[in-house]
Amino acid sequence: MNVKSINDLAKDVLTVEANSILRLVERIGNNFDKAIEILYNCKGRVIVTGMGKSGLIGKKIAATLSSTGTPSYFLHPAESTHGDSGLITREDVVIAISNSGETQELMNLLPLIKRFGVPMVGMTGNLNSTLAKASDVVLDISVEREACPLNKAPTASTTATLAMGDALAVCLLEKRGFSEEDFLIFHPSGALGKGFLYRVKDLMLSDKDKLPIVHENDKFKDVIEIISKFKLGMAMIITDSGKLSGVLTDGDIRRTLIRYGSTESLSVKEIMTCNPKRISKDEYAASALHLMEKYSITALAVIDEHDQPIGVIHIHDILKAGVA
Repeated sequence: MNVKSINDLAKDVLTVEANSILRLVERIGNNFDKAIEILYNCKGRVIVTGMGKSGLIGKKIAATLSSTGTPSYFLHPAESTHGDSGLITREDVVIAISNSGETQELMNLLPLIKRFGVPMVGMTGNLNSTLAKASDVVLDISVEREACPLNKAPTASTTATLAMGDALAVCLLEKRGFSEEDFLIFHPSGALGKGFLYRVKDLMLSDKDKLPIVHENDKFKDVIEIISKFKLGMAMIITDSGKLSGVLTDGDIRRTLIRYGSTESLSVKEIMTCNPKRISKDEYAASALHLMEKYSITALAVIDEHDQPIGVIHIHDILKAGVA
């Protein structure tokens, strides 16, 4: 098979799978709303079960639910009939996944689910299947065809199932009012967690003796010396009342030297960057990094509730802390 045909096949796979997800949009309605209500009102855990590829997708759905505020657990249907079904309680809700809706291992689990009276959300591609009929609410994850040229290997169907699971998790996250702080609790490690672990006050330079703060009437040449002394690449400019009115950066200095023939009489107020970007000490360090990246700056003035500078947070300190 030549390179072109390989590329064409790859494009076909992606197109089929993308279309399988887009067709789900038309199916979001009353059944989806009912599924969200059942899952939201669950007093126990959401037990996700499925066999084979559906099981692998189910594990991911369970993990996503758990990490976004909906306690969840994956139950292998084959193991369930050998004792593992004991983890299901009457307070739980089951999400059962089977494209055919007739997977035998899943069928073996249905009597227990019914005996306990546990609500069940079925995810299937066959609305006339045993699973569909046994479910309290059914989510249609059917696809026109698999991305596999033989139309056999679970590809588009598993992609659609995963996308539907993500839709459930995100809607439940929103309905629960799941916050960034909540997210940190479940993701304390790695760059993602560190972005919410550190606040600006944890990483900022706050020692007053080390802060490059100058008055807006100070001379330009004097402010250059202060910027060189504190080595932060900027100085914070304040008014008579102590409020932040501007900053002078290395870039401002270069532009001033190019623009003016003589700088002896210049006050910093004449050439500073007015109304600079600033941040509160209680904001997340990730928010400070976002501002720096968005506006291509390396340091931010940290201000208090009176708009007075109380610190500086530098991009090097943020990255050193592992926030990314």
